[in-house]
Amino acid sequence: MPNWEARKAAGDRHETRVMQALQDRGWTVQACGQGTYPAPVRDALRRTRSALRRFPDLIAARGADIVTIDAKDRMPSTHSDRYAISTATVNAGLLFTATHAPTPLYYVLGDMKVLTPAEVLHYTLHALRHQSGAYHLVSSHQAHSFDEVFGPKAERAA
Repeated sequence: MPNWEARKAAGDRHETRVMQALQDRGWTVQACGQGTYPAPVRDALRRTRSALRRFPDLIAARGADIVTIDAKDRMPSTHSDRYAISTATVNAGLLFTATHAPTPLYYVLGDMKVLTPAEVLHYTLHALRHQSGAYHLVSSHQAHSFDEVFGPKAERAA
């Protein structure tokens, strides 16, 4: 995608899909993070290396359970069976997870598979890395199904 606006629109569509999938499983979902900020705040964040740039997109609760989600569309490689997740994203995710424990952070990828920042780091610690070092390349076979992590779709009452 050629520009930030186009990437943002694709990301927004994926976030909406993830929100709906969570709601279908009985979760209450709220948008949060950079996508909810006014344009001047987003613009300022784009010019910094702050971990706030990679704050989760969604927060969800079901009963006493609370989770955070970073929706990552376009993550499966078009040339392999791996996801390319930026090192900066994983580092921010690890920091967020440590700071907000025990609230988990999940990456929900474009194919609706799920990984945590710790899993991405673990699965790629001794694996092939992107030549620039800017991305962790993790096999899509390592990811969990959406239903495994968030439960099956709730039955609708007739």
